[in-house]
Amino acid sequence: MAAMIGNDILDIGSRKARRGRADPFSVNPVTLGAPGQFDLPAVADPALYCRSNFASVCGTGDENQAVKFSKGTTTLAFKFKGGVIVSVDSRSTMGAYISSGTVKKVIEINPFLLGTMAGGAADCSFWERNLGMECRLYELRNGRRISVAGASKLLANVMRSYRGYGLSMGTMIAGWDEKGPQLYYVDDDGTRLKGKMFSVGSGSTYAYGVLDNYYRDDMSVEEAIDLGKKAIYHAAHRDAASGGINNLYHMTKDGFVKIHSIDVNDMHYQFEEEKANAMLP
Repeated sequence: MAAMIGNDILDIGSRKARRGRADPFSVNPVTLGAPGQFDLPAVADPALYCRSNFASVCGTGDENQAVKFSKGTTTLAFKFKGGVIVSVDSRSTMGAYISSGTVKKVIEINPFLLGTMAGGAADCSFWERNLGMECRLYELRNGRRISVAGASKLLANVMRSYRGYGLSMGTMIAGWDEKGPQLYYVDDDGTRLKGKMFSVGSGSTYAYGVLDNYYRDDMSVEEAIDLGKKAIYHAAHRDAASGGINNLYHMTKDGFVKIHSIDVNDMHYQFEEEKANAMLP
């Protein structure tokens, strides 16, 4: 006789699941929005439905989708001799609609690991917080902190397993471990890249223009902070989907330090004054 498995395997630790175990063959109906349960589309093949209607792709590959992602942000991070600078904006948009100007796009995974948000806010927030839990479990099991490479690999493995299910995420994992400052890029396809400099989001092309022009590996901390601030300002100035507050972090051998939260409008007048002074004879 084939045994039926109830949906109590999704009710993580709930009392309803414990009550259901009294009858091993009982099947409880899945209710949308119930705590501790996954919400699935009410169709015959939920995976196919998600791939067909929520695919996050570039170019015109999503032109026939019922739901299209219209995102906008600017996040960047780069390594230099004094650590890693992580600089982001704070504007949350959906197409032309600006839903918030105060989103915290740097996720403090632990004192030695930072993650950035670009793409779907819910996907980035959930999976990077989940990564924080996995990193803590690793530390408890092994008695030492996980490496930045290991943390980024954990996230990339999860993204790879959910590839094609409609996740939207482009994140940078920055940290300091026994090998020094480290920086990785991970996205929803499971791509994982190691590098010295990354920028993600609709304003990244503008940020890259500033970074490519002024970046040096031997910068001082003050110069690196100024570069991170300047790149976000120029991206926010040219990209309508970026703006709000510039949150900037410095990752050091002793952990991360939050440097500032500055309104990009205030930075506009600061850089305009610097530009005018530079043009004086």
